[in-house]
Amino acid sequence: MRAIVCPKYGSPDAIVLQEVAKPVPKDKEVLVKIHATTVTSGDCRGRAFRSPLLYWLPMRLFLGWTKPRQPILGVELAGEVEAVGDQVKRFKPGERVYALSGMRFGAHAEYVCLREDAVIAHMPGNVAFEEAAAVPFGGTTALHFFRKGKLQRGQRVLVYGASGAVGTAAVQLAKYFGANVTAVCSGVNFALVKSLGADEAIDYTKEDVARTGKQYDLIFDAVGKSSKARCQQALAPNGKFITVDGQGVAKERAEDLQFLAELMASGQFQTVIDRRYPLAQVPEAHWYVEQGHKKGNVVSTVEHGQEGG
Repeated sequence: MRAIVCPKYGSPDAIVLQEVAKPVPKDKEVLVKIHATTVTSGDCRGRAFRSPLLYWLPMRLFLGWTKPRQPILGVELAGEVEAVGDQVKRFKPGERVYALSGMRFGAHAEYVCLREDAVIAHMPGNVAFEEAAAVPFGGTTALHFFRKGKLQRGQRVLVYGASGAVGTAAVQLAKYFGANVTAVCSGVNFALVKSLGADEAIDYTKEDVARTGKQYDLIFDAVGKSSKARCQQALAPNGKFITVDGQGVAKERAEDLQFLAELMASGQFQTVIDRRYPLAQVPEAHWYVEQGHKKGNVVSTVEHGQEGG
């Protein structure tokens, strides 16, 4: 099968399209024929090995000391179950699924094996593979941090970095849970975040959130570029500041994917896709994502040729 392989840490030039062995599912695994995957900021960090100093040593030991232990990156995918192991009960060949492989990576390929109890769920019938593939990372991350911040109906919520993968999911989910949502992004993305349900929008290039005079019950930094100290004046009494940076890895749960699938099926959650690249152009996608200006998600479509490849 074809896969994008990262043989060493470095720039996007380090990753290449190669033929590798097609995986075979073990007893408790499903083999997924991937039709769409994504390139996230996390993929870029993993490729270049950019880690906070506090986590540098453990992450190096986990991911690989001199090169990636798992050379096929990619954490989000959508596709069809092609085969299942002898003990698999939840999934059958031919079913459409989407998944988050997490630290196991492996999604930048034509096929991947996942455990039946991994973060994998059935896709809604009315959702395309490209749309579903762009949901798991942003959606589950936003859900994790909203649980962490104990989001409640009626609260005033500010989402910093509202136009990214996590941010676009956070705006929609906060509205679904009954919050009043203010989105912080550049002015060119106002129409986007308001189409997702934001009640207000602030252009961070022109206005300091802390100096607007408004206060929020929950401030969620969805891109890790702010801090509690910088936002302190914008926090209401007993308000909470949560961020994707340095507050631990988001807990990934299969039930979150099932919940998001229900929202997608009912039209209450939509995917934001900025650009699409074929699998062979994933290196170009890395260059684009590294610029830090993507809106929502960058998707890679996986076209299958001859059987087995």
